[in-house]
Amino acid sequence: MRTMVQKGLLLPLSLLLAACSSQPEASKSGNWRGYSQTGLASYYADRYHNKKTASGEPYKSNANTAAHMTLPFGSLVKVTNVANGKSVVVRVNDRGNFPRGRVIDLSRAAFSTIGNTRAGLIKVNLEVM
Repeated sequence: MRTMVQKGLLLPLSLLLAACSSQPEASKSGNWRGYSQTGLASYYADRYHNKKTASGEPYKSNANTAAHMTLPFGSLVKVTNVANGKSVVVRVNDRGNFPRGRVIDLSRAAFSTIGNTRAGLIKVNLEVM
């Protein structure tokens, strides 16, 4: 028979294990090279220009940088627009709290390189360099 403490820990433990099992294999091994992901990309609004990112550096709308939920800061990521094949390499310097399906938040300059900013969102493929 389980004690009250064991019963109380069962749900949090099962949630923790479920979260760990859903992480990409790359994050478990620490080797992200070659990791790829497909989803939606957005871009930072101009109001964030010169504001501090999660890495501590200021966001520059004219630099090729990005926010990603799990990739380590400093990671170089090739972002390719699925519709037109255009790509850009960005450096991860921020985190994000993205809606479902969104995988990366690009600087305005990076987004403009691969798509039209009027679109707001584009389907992309990410590949860690």
